[in-house]
Amino acid sequence: MGGQLRQEHDSMGCVEVPAEALWGAQTQRSCNNFAIGNQLIPAELIHALARIKGCCAEINGRHELLTAQQVQAIERAAAAISEGTHDNQFPLSVWQTGSGTQTNMNVNEVISNLAARDTGHALGSHNPVHPNDHVNRSQSTNDAFPAAIHVAAVLLLQNDLLPELDRLIASLDEKAGSWMDIVKIGRTHLQDAVPLRLGDEVSAWRDQIHQGREWLEKAREDMLALPLGGTAVGSGLNTPAGFSSDVVNLLAERTTTAFHPAPNLFAVMAGHDALVQAMAQLRRLAVSLLKIANDIRLLSCGPRAGLGELLLPANEPGSSIMPGKVNPTQCEALAMVCTQVIGLDAAVAAAGAGGHLQMNVYKPLIGANLLQGINLLNDACRCFRLNLVDGMKPDRERIAAFVERSLMLVTALTPEIGYRSASAIAQHAHREGLSLRDAAMELGHISPERFDALMNPAVMAQPHT
Repeated sequence: MGGQLRQEHDSMGCVEVPAEALWGAQTQRSCNNFAIGNQLIPAELIHALARIKGCCAEINGRHELLTAQQVQAIERAAAAISEGTHDNQFPLSVWQTGSGTQTNMNVNEVISNLAARDTGHALGSHNPVHPNDHVNRSQSTNDAFPAAIHVAAVLLLQNDLLPELDRLIASLDEKAGSWMDIVKIGRTHLQDAVPLRLGDEVSAWRDQIHQGREWLEKAREDMLALPLGGTAVGSGLNTPAGFSSDVVNLLAERTTTAFHPAPNLFAVMAGHDALVQAMAQLRRLAVSLLKIANDIRLLSCGPRAGLGELLLPANEPGSSIMPGKVNPTQCEALAMVCTQVIGLDAAVAAAGAGGHLQMNVYKPLIGANLLQGINLLNDACRCFRLNLVDGMKPDRERIAAFVERSLMLVTALTPEIGYRSASAIAQHAHREGLSLRDAAMELGHISPERFDALMNPAVMAQPHT
């Protein structure tokens, strides 16, 4: 951040910090000691942690543990951080201490230095608020950091991903409704099967996503239980009476979200099962979306040597060598995102199982993967909806041609003439290149009148309940 340096101090001594940086000694030590990769702690987690700091300051002030000036200074700085004003002041890698202590201190130090700057004191003076004694009052990283993961994930889900899923569901619902008159050939084992309506095929995609959304909503509700007030191990050491409920209630009020204290702070601090469950539901959604993307890739393959039943928007040239080629790129992007989310979940599951006694030391990984998964799926679903689903159309003529040529329509004859005779008709038609009707008449297994009465693809495709 420039060549000039200043000196900051922590419990271990003096550290040189870039002169204009708002962070302090412990943040700089982490920068020096954990120069691993380029993946930083997500901004959403920082913003959530700052919200928590502001609420803690307010409650500490009510208990006269902070002066009115200190509360005001912390709240003002925390609000600016939570709004994203100082995102460049949080340089720490995900790959740091497993508790997230250095990121907690990064927020504490930036708040302290913002308060110092705003009141005319020198950066690093810890005046009017000290990073530990005042900003971190009644808190530990062990309760504040996982609480920030909960808050960030809940807000991202309810403000971004869940509404985007609603929009994608609505787009698919519109297609399903308008395509109910289109009868097509179903496929099992990638081979021709009996007819169904195109609208019913799309309704399956819609409802897969709807079910995934419902499970994500349940996971969001589970994350509303926060560990704030547990401090180091869950006992609430160094907190005033009622701190846990007071600070969580204030956070709920300020975010208009139903956060509440976890019923057992020891449980939600020693393990992060609600976060693991949320990541698992992202994986479940990713599995459904990947299947849907693959279905659409198959149904749109062509245009002349494939199925070609769906016509996808031509968004960009598909090949650097083959002129005029158009590829299902939105399906490919969504498929890669889904594959990544499945991998993120595997890491979170291992991390969730990796805690020992009263502490899980995989918190930054859990938080980073969970928030990345939410953001990736939100962005991918939005692009998929806008650039593919909204503009997707059926090729009615091609679909009808497949229905007309299908051998599996013979299934409708089975109750009347039996499986063996119906199979003989299908095999004879395929071997001799005949229509099913001509094959049936040659073999004499059914009268023309009964064949015509039974061989109605639209009737076959109607759901039988």
